[in-house]
Amino acid sequence: MTFTQIPVIDVSGLRDGRAGMVAEQLGRAAREVGFMYVSGHGIDPKLFDELLKVTERFFDLPYEEKMQVWIGRSSDHRGYVPEGEEGFARTVPDRKEAYDLALDLPADDPDHLAGNPMLGPNQWPGVPGFQLAVTAYYDAVLALGHQLFAAFAIALGEEPGFFDPYLTKPPSQLRLMHYPFDADAEDRIGVGAHTDYECFTLLRPTRPGLEVLNGDGEWVDAPPLGDAFVVNIGDMLELWTNGEFVATTHRVRKVKEERYSFPLFCNVDYATKVIPLERFVSADRPARTGLVAGEHLFAQTAQTFAYLRDRMAAGEVELPEGSLPPASFGALTRA
Repeated sequence: MTFTQIPVIDVSGLRDGRAGMVAEQLGRAAREVGFMYVSGHGIDPKLFDELLKVTERFFDLPYEEKMQVWIGRSSDHRGYVPEGEEGFARTVPDRKEAYDLALDLPADDPDHLAGNPMLGPNQWPGVPGFQLAVTAYYDAVLALGHQLFAAFAIALGEEPGFFDPYLTKPPSQLRLMHYPFDADAEDRIGVGAHTDYECFTLLRPTRPGLEVLNGDGEWVDAPPLGDAFVVNIGDMLELWTNGEFVATTHRVRKVKEERYSFPLFCNVDYATKVIPLERFVSADRPARTGLVAGEHLFAQTAQTFAYLRDRMAAGEVELPEGSLPPASFGALTRA
């Protein structure tokens, strides 16, 4: 829909018996904007401070040292992402570097041993305190994500535990992202226009740069707002609701300032079959084709990361049957 600002929702009610009220507000924002800020989340600010410290230390390392944990060394998409490795804008590489991780499973995890491309152990660099600080932040924000899953379930007319069976071992990724200082950066893209592949995202940025596409085709700024998280709906909730919730297209337009950004992409279990709920299907709104959540995540990832495209070209990996091309959700698909 047409909007000019991102709504702010106090989610403290999720912890003191006002979940229904909060769920109503979250649902309205998910339908009308697809983006929202959530405040009153109760997460200790020290966790973010420590995360930022160790992230800065890691990205300050020499390139050769960071490449010791290059994501292409992993079989489960974990590790350092150098500039140019990932790109939504095909003509110009995204102007950033990143470090990707997720649920840290043991090396003998059965799904990992079976070759699941998104489940397994993390790579950890030798930066003192890195693993401890990152894990503490990941656990706290993932717990908030589970609270939001329950609230979104209520907003959809389901029981609060609707998503619980699908949250046993999800490939919910945390990205530590670094956008370098660039004095000539007004027209440089940091991350090209896209939607997120999972259910929803919890984001903490340190500087402006995020822009959200409204129904009039205008880009609306979504700058940092205190310790609030930016939350946006992803492809899987759009699919589950048959378009009732909106996976809103967004991008990062690079600013001059050095910028760090920490999105945690909250997903359901890899094998979850996502099909539109019956209450959102009608003669005027036929059901969209269902997808397997993890396969969609891997397919989109494989089409945007150079090392995975190289593996596909070599015949080492292949896209799941029925995979969609990039940018198959969001406003750009309906422009």
